[in-house]
Amino acid sequence: MRWRSKLVFMLIIYFAGFATAIYTLAPVPENQAGRFRENSFKYSAVKSDEFAQSFNTGMHKCLDFSKDFAWRMGKYLKQKFDDRQTQARS
Repeated sequence: MRWRSKLVFMLIIYFAGFATAIYTLAPVPENQAGRFRENSFKYSAVKSDEFAQSFNTGMHKCLDFSKDFAWRMGKYLKQKFDDRQTQARS
């Protein structure tokens, strides 16, 4: 694929994503606003406080896990580095 073909392909992908975002964020006409509200994903998951709370809890668990893992990995790497230094001295 030449660079021009790649550029055209990437522009098509970019504008398709942009059009999708505009379609998603566009307001719904008043006569259709309440029609599918109770069955929609936005109503059941995104707008609920329960979803927000569970997402927040999950993110905090992930953050705690990553901090713990980083601490353990730092300790492990420091130990390996010290071992190699002692082997190099001998």
